Amino acid sequence: MPLTPPDTAGNPESGFTRLLTILNDLRENCPWDKKQTFESLRHLTIEETYELSDAILSNDTNEIKKELGDLMMHLVFYARIASETDTFNITDVLNSVCDKLINRHPHIYADVDVANEEDVKRNWEQIKLKEGNKSVLGGVPASLPALVKAARIQEKARGIGFDWENKSQVWEKVEEEIQEFRQEYNTEDDTVIDQDRAEGEFGDLLFSLINYARFVNINPENALEKTNRKFIKRFQYLESQAAANGKKLQDMTLAEMDVYWNEAKKL
Repeated sequence: MPLTPPDTAGNPESGFTRLLTILNDLRENCPWDKKQTFESLRHLTIEETYELSDAILSNDTNEIKKELGDLMMHLVFYARIASETDTFNITDVLNSVCDKLINRHPHIYADVDVANEEDVKRNWEQIKLKEGNKSVLGGVPASLPALVKAARIQEKARGIGFDWENKSQVWEKVEEEIQEFRQEYNTEDDTVIDQDRAEGEFGDLLFSLINYARFVNINPENALEKTNRKFIKRFQYLESQAAANGKKLQDMTLAEMDVYWNEAKKL
């Protein structure tokens, strides 16, 4: 069957209609697409979200465009599946999010005054409670990675005014947690520690560091991922240089490996 050609004029309505048309064709005619369900697509959607995250961190705008397209396709796919049982359709989805945005931005679509971004966030959380959320933290997904979850929990608590007054207070908390962790995990001897208590103190320390990062406008997830990538790049340089010189890492001393590691740091 003939396909709708792409709109080179950049009309978003025609582009979205083209995606809907193609997805409907695939759902009706492709053996793989026919079999998909919410559950079968779920893990693929998660994978696509992480691929978008990778593209953003790499500042690869072409990849960002492609991954956004993949995610858009998934969203349309879910709506198509739901429409087959008259649960909802793509129009319901779009109207739902439009209604939510209008309701949660009364400073734009009603007569509420705001002074700054913090007022907007505070109103957003209060409106969510009025909509039926039992807790400010209820909207934080249980399956979020712990680092991201901690940041979202803190942001939401801040939205209703539960927060430190300034970053110096937060840093004092960080130092307090460092000392408590050190007491549980003595670095100066090999005394057996209470693993559960040490783990709890370490979690408190991480939580306080994430809190401080928020106060100085550092995204902790992005920061850690950039460090991960930096480590990988340096370690792979270490591997390649060792191999180029006919050496195996497992046969090298730490001092020998440090030579290549320091070279990588300079690069």
